[in-house]
Amino acid sequence: MQALRKADRRGLADEAADRIREAILAGVFPPGSPVREVELAASLDVSRGSVREGLAVLEREGLVRSAWHRGTRVIDLTVQDAEEVYSVRAALEGLAGRSAIGRVDLDALGRLVDVMARRLTSGAPSTELLALDIEFHDAIYEAAGNRRLLDAWHAVRSQVHLFQLTRIRLGYPDYRAVVVDEHREIVRLLSAGDADAVTHHAEEHVRSALRVLVGQLDR
Repeated sequence: MQALRKADRRGLADEAADRIREAILAGVFPPGSPVREVELAASLDVSRGSVREGLAVLEREGLVRSAWHRGTRVIDLTVQDAEEVYSVRAALEGLAGRSAIGRVDLDALGRLVDVMARRLTSGAPSTELLALDIEFHDAIYEAAGNRRLLDAWHAVRSQVHLFQLTRIRLGYPDYRAVVVDEHREIVRLLSAGDADAVTHHAEEHVRSALRVLVGQLDR
């Protein structure tokens, strides 16, 4: 098994979850592949108990699933899974956008989009742009001022990240072409304070990503 970055000692279960999550999102453990406690414990230099607790965190995030006699595996990426995750995300994004009007730091969002644009121009990989994309949406959820909404986002965030990475890895050349403009438009709508327009754009932003992903998974 490819070596994982060892856990530090701040909280071994949390660190184990972070390192395993990083590995899953990096493609070390592809969708559907097993993640074995003994191997992970040795690679991370932690106890199996810490790995088990870390995997429990990832199971709550929806990144892995455990089954009797099958152990723990990374989720499979099916069309049904994509439709379920993205339908939830569409609803969350609309509410987050409406709630963030007048609360979110528009200058900070604008600077984040500027970073996206610079990294795009410098030829940064799409995976790096996606990390900035997720950070952008994190900021909107944080600003919305709704703890339960933020918790709901955290419950699907890792799955969204994995599905978005899959969309890129399966070959979605338009991502690089649209990512900056799409997020500049979100900033513009938030600045204008038009709640209906923000909601519509946020929901369509997600549905558009779903249409592309479903088309790829159906191939």
